[in-house]
Amino acid sequence: MPNELVVTLYSRKDCHLCEQARADLESIQQELPHRLVEIDIETDPDLLKKFLVEIPVVEVGPYRKKAPFNRTDLLVSLSAARDRKVQLDQLADPNYLKRVQKGQNISTGDRLSLWVANNYMLLVNLIFALYLGLPFLAPVLMKSGATLPARIIYTAYSPLCHELGFRSFFLFGPQTYYPRAAAGIDGVETFGQATGLDENDLLAARSYLGNEQVGYKVALCERDVAIYGAILLFGILFSITRRRIKPLHWMIWLVIAIGPIGLDGFSQLFSQLNIPFLSQLLPYRESTPLLRLVTGALFGLGTAWFGIPYIEDSMRETRELLAKKFAISEIKN
Repeated sequence: MPNELVVTLYSRKDCHLCEQARADLESIQQELPHRLVEIDIETDPDLLKKFLVEIPVVEVGPYRKKAPFNRTDLLVSLSAARDRKVQLDQLADPNYLKRVQKGQNISTGDRLSLWVANNYMLLVNLIFALYLGLPFLAPVLMKSGATLPARIIYTAYSPLCHELGFRSFFLFGPQTYYPRAAAGIDGVETFGQATGLDENDLLAARSYLGNEQVGYKVALCERDVAIYGAILLFGILFSITRRRIKPLHWMIWLVIAIGPIGLDGFSQLFSQLNIPFLSQLLPYRESTPLLRLVTGALFGLGTAWFGIPYIEDSMRETRELLAKKFAISEIKN
């Protein structure tokens, strides 16, 4: 039927109000023909959480009725939805007709979208694990003598990170890091002492990969390792908690994520620009590996905590929309 209404009833077992809503809808079938699609909210954690205290919920067109409602309320909503649908059908707007046609068919894109909406955190975690893992693979390959694939990794990451040797971790050496002398860390060999390079020669520090005596450089700097490691850690925790963590408030995000990394990074940058008036206000400083780790971890954790739950909100809407579409398709077929 071209003007047939589709009515979606969200319900659950052993729900007296749901049974009454179903009976009311059946009683007005003669007056307002419609196709009833019933979705048990207990089959989907998202729907259970969203509608648990509201069921029964009836959706028809753009209208939604939440309990409590009666037969008259349903009659009014279905009548309004029918009139709206008739008007849209009469207008025969191509975009509207295209949307109607698309809504009636389950495409490969729909199935792919549902899979992504259900498994996106697995993909996110795998991507960040790979992105973080390859830089650590590079020194392993260098140590094993596979220099060509190692250099490919270093080259691939060079546009993404400065890879300065005095701000990077090293594997298979006597120290895990070789800071600049300006960092003022006692008891460790500086980058200049370990390599014999001028610590102000940024190109040399960037291209230095290490050797058997010093160890081999990780292909991401210390701060980036902390950033992406914290994002991965939050992603794993978010998945373990079944994506129930609420988003971080934007003001807290600014304070704990942006503030520390901005203060540490920009104060270091501006102090090393050799601009006379800045030198008087901000003495030359070089951040330490600990500060880079802490500020990077706070930035990565705060940003993931701020952003990922909002992605979940979007994916939840996609799952709800597609669940309804798949249910309608099953009834139709």
